[in-house]
Amino acid sequence: MKDQPYKKILVGLGARSYPIYIGRNLEFLINKKLQNCEIQGRKAVAMVDVGFGENASSSFNKIIQLIPSISLPSGEKTKSAEFLLKAWNFLASHRLDRTSEIFAFGGGVTGDLSGFAAASYLRGVDFYQIPTTLLAMVDSSVGGKTGINLDSGKNLIGAFHQPKAVFIDLECLKTLPVKEFSAGMAEVIKYGMLGNVDFYKRLLSLESPLCPKSIELGEIIESCCLDKGFIVESDEKENIDSNGGRALLNLGHTFAHAIEAVAGYGKYLHGEAVAIGLICALRLSAMSGYCEKPDEDILRNLLQIYSLPTRLHNSLSVTELRNAMYSDKKVASGKLRFVLMKRVGEAFVTSDVELEKVDKVWRSVGAV
Repeated sequence: MKDQPYKKILVGLGARSYPIYIGRNLEFLINKKLQNCEIQGRKAVAMVDVGFGENASSSFNKIIQLIPSISLPSGEKTKSAEFLLKAWNFLASHRLDRTSEIFAFGGGVTGDLSGFAAASYLRGVDFYQIPTTLLAMVDSSVGGKTGINLDSGKNLIGAFHQPKAVFIDLECLKTLPVKEFSAGMAEVIKYGMLGNVDFYKRLLSLESPLCPKSIELGEIIESCCLDKGFIVESDEKENIDSNGGRALLNLGHTFAHAIEAVAGYGKYLHGEAVAIGLICALRLSAMSGYCEKPDEDILRNLLQIYSLPTRLHNSLSVTELRNAMYSDKKVASGKLRFVLMKRVGEAFVTSDVELEKVDKVWRSVGAV
């Protein structure tokens, strides 16, 4: 990372392939894209998380001011039909056509909403991801999953729509609240648990916790993007019959999405819910005859280093949590699907889980 201003990796999906740029001060690359739009007569607009817009560097603000933009409130509640309609009307008011391009500046919420607006407006226009949170950099900006939430479940409405490029500028993280950075670490840790034990060991061996200024951060993010890119290349649209592939990325998420839905969107940051979900997934794996007790102790300690929760803040109903699980998009043929671990670093997908064990896991993290 020190020898060049940025690192470029490729998500190989044939005609839908795209680059991921990782580095610092990448505004010049985004400017080039905008200049190309102008030269080619293509309209460009921006969808901007209001929190990023208020704290962005002057150079990023200059970019955003070059094109029409809409500000989107921070928080999971923005991934809704209400704000999707506002996004559509914004695009229509600027008379975007099929050659136009959308630039999404923000975290996972902004990226998911902007991506779905791009996928659905005029049956599909191009968009670019400029993730500004750690969670979005390592997860939601890569892979083309877009969508919004319903009251009954997360990401139940959406489409696969790959971005044209992803620009991961580490400088954006300097204005990120500590709590948001920590939430992103839950997704970072997930990659080690589901299939990269060497990466997991590296996280455990760091002399000090990662932060926006860490010299290792670029390589850590690159590793996550490479892992996700490899999985997406082999299973772009999450084959429902697969026991691996893209479904593995849901490690801890069947639990996490239920927590978010029952507690109410916004009560937990997504990464906070994922952290609890990882504990639940490991405990369910242990109850199913896999993993070992020390694995949980190690995971709990790692999550606590980043001030991530390992149990519910307040009691939630086991019945409501289970019902929320059945509203999850990962249900197949009426059965819940879970990602379990044979051991840390080796995960698999199964529907063969006793619901009594699931309820027991919920109670172990504070549900009643």
